[in-house]
Formats: sequence, C-alpha cells, structure tokens
Amino acid sequence: MESKKIQFKNRRGQRLTAYLDLPPGSGIRFYALFAHCFTCSKNLNAVRNISITLAGRGIAVFRFDFTGLGESEGDFSDTNLSSNVEDLIDSADFLRREHQAPVLLIGHSLGGSAVLQAAELIPECRAVVTIGAPCSPDHVKKLLDGSEEQIRLEGQAEVTLAGRRFILKKQFLEDLEQSRMDRKIKSLKRALLIFHSPADKIVGIENARHIFESALHPKSFISLDKADHLLTKQADGIYVGEMTASWAEHYIPSRKTEPVEMKGVRVRTGKKGFYTEIETRGHFLIADEPADYGGTDQGPSPYELLSGSLGACTSMTLRMYADRKKWPLESVLVYVDHKKIHAEDCDDCETKSAMIDVLERRIRVYGPLDDEQKNRLLEIADRCPVHRTLSSEIKIRTVMEQ
Repeated sequence: MESKKIQFKNRRGQRLTAYLDLPPGSGIRFYALFAHCFTCSKNLNAVRNISITLAGRGIAVFRFDFTGLGESEGDFSDTNLSSNVEDLIDSADFLRREHQAPVLLIGHSLGGSAVLQAAELIPECRAVVTIGAPCSPDHVKKLLDGSEEQIRLEGQAEVTLAGRRFILKKQFLEDLEQSRMDRKIKSLKRALLIFHSPADKIVGIENARHIFESALHPKSFISLDKADHLLTKQADGIYVGEMTASWAEHYIPSRKTEPVEMKGVRVRTGKKGFYTEIETRGHFLIADEPADYGGTDQGPSPYELLSGSLGACTSMTLRMYADRKKWPLESVLVYVDHKKIHAEDCDDCETKSAMIDVLERRIRVYGPLDDEQKNRLLEIADRCPVHRTLSSEIKIRTVMEQ
C-alpha cells in the first residue's frame, strides 16, 4: 500500500491535511472517504487499520483531519457538526477534481453522524458505513462532564475529552440540537451498513438499533462483539475493513482505474515489520509472521502460503480427476505441514547431509468412494502441478531493478 500525504483548503480557506491510501499495483476499484471520531484524527489506529485493509482490497481511502484537529488548520472551538459536514463535502470536491469522487462514505462515532448528513450532498455516493455512531449527535453532551450548563451560561467552557483539553462554545451545542438526524437517516437513499459493539461504553448499542430501524432498505448491521468504542484491538479494525469491502461489492460497481502493467505476482513489504501485501490479477493477500517471530500475525507466513499452495493444487487436481471419471467425490480436505529435519533422519531422501525441507501432506476425501478409487486419488495427488514443481529442479533468477 502507498500513502500519499495531501494538503488542500476548505471553503473557509483553512488548510486541511489528509492521507490518500492507495491499493498496490493493478488499479483502484473506487474511492472511499473516511470521517474520524470526535476529537480524534486521521492517524487513529482504528482509522489506519481499516484504511490499510480496504486498500488491500482495491479501495482507495481518503482520511483527513477535520478543522482544528490533527495537522489541519483552524480553531476546534469554532467547529461543529455542520462544519465537519462541510469539510467532508470539500474533501469530496478535492477528490472529484484531482482523482475521482468518493462513492463510499465511512464514519466513526460522531464521524458516522457527519457522513449520514453529508451523503445527500455528495451525489456520487452510493453507500454509507457507520461505526459506533450515535443516532443523535447531541449524544456528545453526555461527554461534557457537567460542563453543558456553563457553556450555555458563559458561552463557552474548557472540557476534557479523551484526556485532552478543548474549548467548546455554545454554538457547538446549538448546532448539534438542530441536526435533524432522523430525517437525514430516513431520506438517505443509499445502501447503509452499521457496525456497533454491544460492549461499547461510549455510544450504547441502542443507537445502532435506532439508526437501523429509521433507515430504509438496503441496510445491514454487523455486531463487533467485544470491541471497544475506539476499536483499539488491531483485529477489530481489520475485521471492519474486510467486511466493508465484501459488503460494498453488492452496491458499488467495481471499475479498475489507473492500470499498471504487471506480470506474475507483486509483493511489497513496508518500512517497518513483516506485514507484506501480495497481489496478482487484482486479487490481494496478506503475508506476515507470528508475533513470536517479530511480526503482527495479520496473515499467514511465507511457508504457510507455500503449504497452502500445495494443498490447494492437490485438492483441485483430485476434484478435476474425479469429475472426469464421474466419481462421487463430494469434497477434499488436505492438511499440509512444513518442517525441517536432519537429512540423516530421512530414509527416502537422496541428500544425506545438512537439513532438508519436508512437506507432510494428509488427504481426506468425502463421498461414497471405494478403496480402489481412494487409492487412485492418492496416486493422482502426486501429479498436481505444484507437487511436480516442488519435486523437480527449480531455478530462481533474480535481478535488481533500477
């Protein structure tokens, strides 16, 4: 994945800062616009985890800091939900001018309320995703720790939100109260996916129920089980990204842009860690190492992918052979385990020194097959192309590209 840092101006002339997370290699299915949570930023771990996952599925994600937050200019005390919606529209305008208009809007927490408000003002938008979103923006008042009365009487007050001090003004509260969320939800006219956790202690699960019941079809709900409001566990962010990408396929036509000439498999490992993206013919995989080996365990290891390749080729070959013979093979299960052993411990190996690689393969077939058919399938397993490749002499030619 490639991330481009971008700066652009909103309608008030303030400079907003963003990252455009681009899919690797062979093109972009479509663009998504991400609205972060209240007082958060584009660099929140949950935002990054979701964006990286979506980029791995061919979706370009534009994540930016709202006015007065993160690296964006402006005074947070002068912002409100309406200004957030304006920032979203200005971001969509920038994408439309420089790249392609966003067809998917994603909002986390109060950012979810903002994308529900902004959707009708971005005509290209086809689908909306909310994550832990309140059904009414004035839910934020519950976070003010008793400062609401002071804000109304004195016009502003300093409040602590997420461990940081902010100035909130009276106009912020008044804007929340005038948002008319129910009307926006009922008139959305876009596919809607709602993520929420029953364990969310900041925005209760009843908010998701209200949004779901208010919205018209098509609408979907996915429970985040034990996730917290900020999706601090990496696995939760990745799950949201994967489910969003799969769901979006039903509502957003996939059209690749910016094609890149590529043959074979493209593999990219970033600046830090072992997280690696693999792409071929528009399909995306992730490789990584277990935590015990210094990785983040977001995908299978290279040797596990090798084992999976042998297993997949084996099961496909048996399927093909059984179909040709018209045998009643219902399914095939293949277990492959890779290990290294001392050559001297291998009775059927030609090499008798050093360590050798061993792929142990166990096959289970299902269906009313007799013993003769099963024995024949066992013989056919050794004829799978990947098995033959691994068993024959292999040449690997490497060059350093300029």
